Amino acid sequence: MQIDLRTVSIQPQRQAFDHLVRRFGDKPASRYQEGSYDIQATENLHYRPTWDPDQLIYDKSITRIVMADWYALKDPRQFYYNTYTLARARQQETTEANFSFVESRGLAEMIPEDLKQTALKVLVPLRHAAWGANQNNTFVCGYGYAAIFTQACMFHAMDNLGIAQYLSRIGLLLGDTEALDDGKKAWLEDEAWQPLRRYLEDCLVVRDPFELFVAQNLALDGLLYPLVYERIVDGYLSSGGASAIAMLTQFMNDWHDETRKWIDAVLKTAAAESGHNREVLQEWCAKWGARAAAALLPVARLALGSAAEEVVGEEMAALKARLIKTGIEI
Repeated sequence: MQIDLRTVSIQPQRQAFDHLVRRFGDKPASRYQEGSYDIQATENLHYRPTWDPDQLIYDKSITRIVMADWYALKDPRQFYYNTYTLARARQQETTEANFSFVESRGLAEMIPEDLKQTALKVLVPLRHAAWGANQNNTFVCGYGYAAIFTQACMFHAMDNLGIAQYLSRIGLLLGDTEALDDGKKAWLEDEAWQPLRRYLEDCLVVRDPFELFVAQNLALDGLLYPLVYERIVDGYLSSGGASAIAMLTQFMNDWHDETRKWIDAVLKTAAAESGHNREVLQEWCAKWGARAAAALLPVARLALGSAAEEVVGEEMAALKARLIKTGIEI
């Protein structure tokens, strides 16, 4: 008996969900599109909360930014739950390998004592700042609009929790539980940390979710990560013989390089929407950028001493140059 095989092309009755067909046309949708677009609640669960009857629970007017289509704020990384968790799982494996390498070879004991103390002074209190960043991004997720924007903020919030945990592990590795207690005391009482603590506490009461996005993710993180993890850890500490600490903070550098693409894309799209948006963003970026630079200057002095002012000035200039590419000039 002879059996002939032949290929039969079956045309699917539906290429995508109706709301995706309306937006992108009748063609197959990507997983990112299926998991991100037009899933914001607009009717169900759309009521005025008793604790603030002047607004809807999902209200576009909470922020001064106005968008004709909030789903224009897409994430160039195309992160939805699946791609996000896969990417972070791979990075966590790398970070765990770095911690294991440093611990198994006793590299922490080989760090000069003065540099180890500097690292503890600068890095351990920052776990409290990372927790503040977690709270701020959670707020943006809760009160922002359009899942394509808010889901990325939730991912950002969880990343900050992870960074806080990595900083705690670094403190335990270099200075045991006493380092965490000292870091908390410094965050609460040391004069060098009070401007940054005040900055974060002021952010916690900002009601405009997009302004909070600018204050936390653009202004503060845009200065803090290059200053601490590139200038102080990769530069000052590594050149003195503490390159093991740079291995332990590799995730922070990789994460900042990756997330800034999303932050810049969001700002560029919002600024290009209208002159009104651009003016508001310029106001926020100038206001919070100047405050963030002033808040980080005492922290930079803990490691860089008298050179801190020049370094912070250079990072502020780099932030302004970065903003120009998004259409925002301060």
